[in-house]
Amino acid sequence: MAKEFLNPPGLPNWSQSFSQVVVVHTGSTRTVYVSGQVSVDADNQVVGPGDLATQAARTFRNLATALASAGATPADVVRLGISIVGYKGEHAPVIRDAMREVFTGENLPASTWLGVQALALDDLLIEVEATAVVE
Repeated sequence: MAKEFLNPPGLPNWSQSFSQVVVVHTGSTRTVYVSGQVSVDADNQVVGPGDLATQAARTFRNLATALASAGATPADVVRLGISIVGYKGEHAPVIRDAMREVFTGENLPASTWLGVQALALDDLLIEVEATAVVE
């Protein structure tokens, strides 16, 4: 079993704290673990402070970038973990719409949505982590 640790261009390099993506190679299968993606640009600047829709859209785009770095697509994702600051039911359509821009297929991954008090940076409102399996 081989492990590959990735910090793809287009995403912040936080390699002093964690890897953006870890790929585990087992035979002909790769399991891709994507660290929590947030609404930041490559320079670690928050995109859309105070705007959940803008942040959700950027977060899911960053997730797609992270997956692509490992040769995976959203269709390969089997699990999502979504953390939302101060989550309320009215946030669900906003998050779902952003998610469906990236996850366009009929079959969606398993997911857990959690309301949280805060994320790593004060202005962040949403964080999404994923696990994908590629054969």
